[in-house]
Amino acid sequence: MLQGIAFYLMSAVAVLSGLLVVTARNPVHSVLWLILAFFSSAGLFVLLGAEFLAMLLVVVYVGAVAVLFLFVVMMLDVDFVRLREGFAAYLPLAAIVAGVLLAEMVMISIVVAQGGAAADAVAPALATADTTNVEAIGRVLYTDYVYVFQAAGIVLLIAMIGAIVLTLRRKESVRRQDPGAQTNRDRRTSVEIKGVTTGVGVTGEELR
Repeated sequence: MLQGIAFYLMSAVAVLSGLLVVTARNPVHSVLWLILAFFSSAGLFVLLGAEFLAMLLVVVYVGAVAVLFLFVVMMLDVDFVRLREGFAAYLPLAAIVAGVLLAEMVMISIVVAQGGAAADAVAPALATADTTNVEAIGRVLYTDYVYVFQAAGIVLLIAMIGAIVLTLRRKESVRRQDPGAQTNRDRRTSVEIKGVTTGVGVTGEELR
């Protein structure tokens, strides 16, 4: 009974905070609601016996990603009023996409509840007294889902390269290093020998 109450309570908090992330007018409040959603999801993982995933969710997403979002939102002077000007134009398309996603989730939930495709799937290696959660996740991740794991890594790599390319700006006033030119230089282009007369500087002016 206590586990059921905790499950429904944290599920309700996670769903409500997820809705408030999208509907909140203040972006700082949206990030705070997102942190609450992460904590609620971590609690659900604890109830499922996946303590490693719960810790990973709190440390990585709450401790790094959500805090980074909060810093970016608070430091950047973004004109959110201008960003919302075209919201009504994209509302019909967004409603169609949201309806399709909702229908898919409902269909999957019905199939799982009836014991359909999910019941015939290969059961993952659960953590026992001899194996920990980390070992069980590692076995499943690097055996049954190794190709999906590598594909996800490639997608993240492409996203990182795309973000760098889109945000990289070259300005003439900014001095940047050229590793290729530094590596390929020789003595003729990097060293200049001058004969300096005693009492006279390099520029030829008499020293006082």
